[in-house]
Amino acid sequence: MARSDSIDPLARLLEERAAARERQDPCANLCTVASVDGDGMPDARTLVLRELDGELAVFSNRTSPKWQQFSTCGLVAVVVWLPTQNLQYRLRCTTTPVPDSVVHDSWLLRPLVPKQLDWFYTHRQPQGSPVADRAALLSALAELALPDPLVAPETAGGLFLHPTSIDRLDLGQADGVHDRRHFRRTDQGWVESVLVP
Repeated sequence: MARSDSIDPLARLLEERAAARERQDPCANLCTVASVDGDGMPDARTLVLRELDGELAVFSNRTSPKWQQFSTCGLVAVVVWLPTQNLQYRLRCTTTPVPDSVVHDSWLLRPLVPKQLDWFYTHRQPQGSPVADRAALLSALAELALPDPLVAPETAGGLFLHPTSIDRLDLGQADGVHDRRHFRRTDQGWVESVLVP
């Protein structure tokens, strides 16, 4: 077990995500976030993993069941898989809200369809609610009146992810034995342990 001010697994993750983007890794901007629903059942979903001034964040509409799970408990598990580098990161995180002004500025950079959907969630039906069929959904989206100028609805939200532990698994070892390291955040910095893969 090693403790060092020089150990920063989060900085390493950000660097490896940047390298994955350069390699056009299809998963470089994604993560899987797991939480627990109101019945105590696990829920996992793929989301865009954002970087805001060196911090990780996810955005969601506050009408979504996942928002309730993320914000009520304040704890989530996150998996980042970078196939071009044979790397997996597992993070346990606490969450805090991203300021609405930051969410709204970032929201303006989204493609049109996700913007339409955010307004649909806000004024028609919440995310995850049932519809008659896909054709009915597409028709309702086409009829949706959007504000002019187009701005984020009040239901657009974001959460910073603050890792309390990070597990890094490197599957690309020449000898075939995966390199697995666990990092635990303490008041004095990160503590690193090498684990049996």
